[in-house]
Amino acid sequence: MGDQIAKGEEFLNKAEKKINSWALFSSKYEDAAELYENSANSFKIAKAWDRAAAVYIKLAGCHLKLDSRHDAASAYVASANAYKKNVSKRGDIMLGAGTDLFQSEEVNTAANQCKLKVAEFAAQQEQYPKAIGIYEDMARQSLNNKLLNYNVKGYLLNAGLCQLRKDDIVALTNALEKYQDLDPTFTGTRECKLLTDLAAATDEEDVGKFTDAVKEYESMTRLDAWKTTILSRANEALKEKELRGHDLT
Repeated sequence: MGDQIAKGEEFLNKAEKKINSWALFSSKYEDAAELYENSANSFKIAKAWDRAAAVYIKLAGCHLKLDSRHDAASAYVASANAYKKNVSKRGDIMLGAGTDLFQSEEVNTAANQCKLKVAEFAAQQEQYPKAIGIYEDMARQSLNNKLLNYNVKGYLLNAGLCQLRKDDIVALTNALEKYQDLDPTFTGTRECKLLTDLAAATDEEDVGKFTDAVKEYESMTRLDAWKTTILSRANEALKEKELRGHDLT
């Protein structure tokens, strides 16, 4: 195991040097990505899960620089899985000692960040059910945590936008009811109103109403690039439906 850790450190050092070199942009990130992957694999063999997880994050960064989002998403998934194994390992040790299960806040936070990145990339690649599952899980986890419950409405909004893109109004309506049952305070939020208005506009195939709902929300809260992308896709799909409806008449 010690040899694998040494190999992991060696590959990691080479990758860091490559990143800081004066080589061509694409070349150095491609070379560094290969070295980071070798490093992470070595740490995995040694069951040094925390080290492997950290290196996978670096690997994802290289893939993003190369605009390879699929590979970046895979690296984030690998990082999250490594963090989960590390948490499980720590839990087994603590339980074996007869104490309460302890989960490092730092590890948990990093794992959650990875999950959110996976959800973001999944939605961008139109893998909406996967993204919905992650956002809903994150909302449930955050509800009873005083430090995190302010994020719940954002997670539910993201999940709802992904539901919208599935083009199933019944599913979206059911999801909205479920989200309000999950968090009764969600009902009075701008996020809930936006999703309700978008659902109505989509059901009525009314592009103008859809656009007005987005504008009303953005007059108070600026939309980030991810939400803008998802909403633009939904808007374009709605325009196509509206045009087909006009053609039929």
